[in-house]
Amino acid sequence: MSLITLTVLGSGTSVGVPFIGCDCDVCTSKDPRDNRLRPSVWLRYNSRDVVIDTTPDFRYQALRAHLPKLDAILLTHGHADHILGLDDVRPYNFRQSGTIPVYGSPATLEIVRRVFQYVFSDERNEASRPRLETIPLDGAPFDLFEQPITPIPLLHGSMSVFGFRVGKLAYLTDHSRIPEESMPLLEDLDTLFLDALRYKPHPTHSTVAQSLKVVETLAPRVTYFTHICHDLGHQRAESMLPDNVRLAYDGLTVTVDA
Repeated sequence: MSLITLTVLGSGTSVGVPFIGCDCDVCTSKDPRDNRLRPSVWLRYNSRDVVIDTTPDFRYQALRAHLPKLDAILLTHGHADHILGLDDVRPYNFRQSGTIPVYGSPATLEIVRRVFQYVFSDERNEASRPRLETIPLDGAPFDLFEQPITPIPLLHGSMSVFGFRVGKLAYLTDHSRIPEESMPLLEDLDTLFLDALRYKPHPTHSTVAQSLKVVETLAPRVTYFTHICHDLGHQRAESMLPDNVRLAYDGLTVTVDA
């Protein structure tokens, strides 16, 4: 049976945890699970290595996780904390002697091509630059290295973004709402990752209470909350969750059926 392994490269918010200049209990915690880099995960299946989002912390995340190669990149959306590490894929280009495909919605890829204009420019440039191929997604399922991938339309405030389902696993970071039409795409899951920023309401992110309601509806075997801010200390927050709901943390690895 084919397996998918997911490793959490970062479980924090756009500013990470510790929050710069903050001396709260979580930001000064000695629990390594309270140190959260920007949100990203690494998928390994069929001897392939795929990351979802390349954060500003990508270089350190790749070194820390010993990410051996990079076969493709899936982007959830074009916010800075999800794309600004794209330049750091250059060592993989050097070692693999090839172009890396980058998948995302047309709006996301438009942002990528604007922010990283030098990557896609035809002008001669003596400096090295990433070799990337942008591949637009229209929301339809597609095959990536013989594995079906299903984009999950989500709302991040008023912004349309994607989560991704891979086999019995789904990864839904930055979102404030899951549209009704997306819910059937999330049935019969073994493992679900959900945005759960904090307890207090937020205009563009799900709260712990909102994500718990999603868990009740979808009933996956296990759920991990991610994109966590410094309002939630790992040990205390997790102790108040149902047994089938955990907090993600940097370095967490889970394996599911493909």
